[in-house]
Amino acid sequence: MKPASAIGLFGGTFDPIHFAHLRLAEEIVDGFGLDQIHFIPTATPPHRGEPGASPAHRLAMTRLAIQGNPRFVVDDRELKRAGTSYTVDTLSEIRSSRGDQPLCLLMGADAFAAFTTWHRWSELFDLAHVVIARRPGYPLEHLTASLPDPLRAQYQRRKSADLASLKSEAAGKIFAHELTALDVSASRLRALIKQNASLRYLLPDAVIAYIEEHKLYKEPDAS
Repeated sequence: MKPASAIGLFGGTFDPIHFAHLRLAEEIVDGFGLDQIHFIPTATPPHRGEPGASPAHRLAMTRLAIQGNPRFVVDDRELKRAGTSYTVDTLSEIRSSRGDQPLCLLMGADAFAAFTTWHRWSELFDLAHVVIARRPGYPLEHLTASLPDPLRAQYQRRKSADLASLKSEAAGKIFAHELTALDVSASRLRALIKQNASLRYLLPDAVIAYIEEHKLYKEPDAS
């Protein structure tokens, strides 16, 4: 029997999207044998302040960044939905349209460490697998030692290195991937823009051109 197709779900403000985002997605889609990665720009993030660029600009930059990669898709559902962008709502919508297709929620180790602060966090395991991208030289033991007790218990019960189970089960497992280290962050990029410093080789040229054309991150985004 042919294994079920699986898709990755990668949410974030993408303010702006950069090469570390893209490399994470590329490594996960290859390493876990996923059919696609869906980039899901957040409209109103619950755990951080208002993004520096408008939803329309962040959506446009995300589309520019992934162009030419047939395995990358942009999903704008959170930008169309009113209110705070809760992951549980997004996954529930996707699950209802995808049936039993395996779904993989991508996140960094820092995000996973704060997982219990997410809205209805324990329900997320019923909706998707979780794939944790961690930096080289940062063993998972360091991460798990600092987890809140309820999350540590979930991690111990659900952790897996069996990629076959990712395809045979729709949700519920926790996987980890050691990510190629790229010291790029959106906050650092925004600081460089304000300094009129070069962005070359930190994010796609098409995104740089878009930022320059629309004068993003230098003044309040009025669009």
